[in-house]
Amino acid sequence: MAQQDNQGVLVTAAGLQKLQEELEDLKTKGRKEVAKRLAEAISYGDLSENSEYDEAKNQQAFIEGRIAELEEQIKYAKVIGSSKSQAGIVQIGSTVKLQRKNDKESHEYMIVGSTEADPIMHRISNVSPVGKAVLGKKAKDSVNIDAPGGTFVYKILEVS
Repeated sequence: MAQQDNQGVLVTAAGLQKLQEELEDLKTKGRKEVAKRLAEAISYGDLSENSEYDEAKNQQAFIEGRIAELEEQIKYAKVIGSSKSQAGIVQIGSTVKLQRKNDKESHEYMIVGSTEADPIMHRISNVSPVGKAVLGKKAKDSVNIDAPGGTFVYKILEVS
């Protein structure tokens, strides 16, 4: 389940739209497809030894569980974005450019809520080691990031 605190499920506007689209897809296409599979499996007869029926029921349970999870996330969603009053300070929705001490290469990440985290797309969660370390900081600050491989020192080059 998504990280939910007293502020709700933190998402960007694009992230909320993505959740709503997935929910709509599961409610329409997903449910129809599993209903067809169930009807077909039932037509084979004896359900006690019908693996197609068992598989379709498992898929149905998965879809219904995911629908419930998405509805919960959307119900408590709190759309976040950069606040003018906090300009220049890292917060959820900020893009941060980091450089590891003694390294020439820099990396850019967007800080997002846990439901939108995707490290491959450079979107990291506010509850990840990097996310926690940079929240509330500003450009030129150095941060210690405690990771499984040890503690690393990074400098924040830019915040946008």
